[in-house]
Amino acid sequence: MSSKKTILHIIDYLGRGGAEVMLVKVLKELKEYNNIVVTLNPQNHFGDEFKCDVYYCLNMGSFAKFPLAVLKLKSFFKKYKVDLVHSHLFSATLVARLATPQKIPLITTIHTNVNASNDHKKWYLKLLESISYKMHKSIIIGVSKGVLQQYFAFLNHKPYKKYLLYTFVDVNEIKNSSLPEKKNNEDTFRLIAVGALRYPKNQQYLIEAFKLLKNDNIELHIFGDGVMRKELEQMVDEAGVRVIIKGEVKEVSKILPQYDLYIMSSEFEGFSLSVLEAMAMQMPMLLSDIPSFREQCADTALFFDLKNTNDFIEKLKKIVEDKTALHQLAAAAKQRVLDNFTLEHHMAGLRKIYTEVLQNN
Repeated sequence: MSSKKTILHIIDYLGRGGAEVMLVKVLKELKEYNNIVVTLNPQNHFGDEFKCDVYYCLNMGSFAKFPLAVLKLKSFFKKYKVDLVHSHLFSATLVARLATPQKIPLITTIHTNVNASNDHKKWYLKLLESISYKMHKSIIIGVSKGVLQQYFAFLNHKPYKKYLLYTFVDVNEIKNSSLPEKKNNEDTFRLIAVGALRYPKNQQYLIEAFKLLKNDNIELHIFGDGVMRKELEQMVDEAGVRVIIKGEVKEVSKILPQYDLYIMSSEFEGFSLSVLEAMAMQMPMLLSDIPSFREQCADTALFFDLKNTNDFIEKLKKIVEDKTALHQLAAAAKQRVLDNFTLEHHMAGLRKIYTEVLQNN
């Protein structure tokens, strides 16, 4: 290792969720540090795009091996001089808190609303989270105001240090994307939804809504993969709706312009990367009316009621009939990204946090 400070980044695994995409992109920029990445499990959906100075997998597997993962990480600290630990996601954060020596500062990024997270609904995991928080002073970064507020309120933690640092989109990467092919059928109004096929993305809401659109020339393509894929595909087949589940996509920016409208029906979100990408691509958006989307988009999108599929249908049909107003909102959404949510904004904030934490340690 060089004389540069060393940061150990720990995350559950490298799937293509928002937290993982954010980490992979951040690592490319943090060349002033030695970057060690530790994962609990070996899955890597990024291939050569993922780069770091040292990579190590704890091979935890099931949560039953949690104590062994803690012991493995403790031995890892003896091998490398680590100056700072930065954890992402629930299980990796628990391992980091129990394994990281007290003299090494620990930063944790909270990516989602903990009050709606399955991890925090199990009493024993919530208890373990509470115990681990007290064992090691945790510096908390929230990806949105709502995420930050709910973390401390729901878990009744006393803040030690906390920061707001929004998720970002790499605008330069989008600019360099090749132009997409034109739509296959210009007469069909095509919708796109992007997200993992799991709770709380709520794609089943969209499938139910499309039961009322069988006589309309409107089609929905859902991009993503996950534990609910077979269930959702079965719902589509049984409903006979114009919904196609397309599978995982690596570069959303290359396919977004092929569609007329971006939609998302999440029950909750931390701060959606795919929505940021849609905003940056100047896509018209129709989103579920949840606090994080309101914080993210302000008045640059239209919102529908998750408790009322008719509200979604009515707003969608109005958009199909008159697209002008929505395109004006889309232009405003792109400007909102450029003003607040770029990679440059995020890296400036992250570097400031790292510098402050290291100097005060």
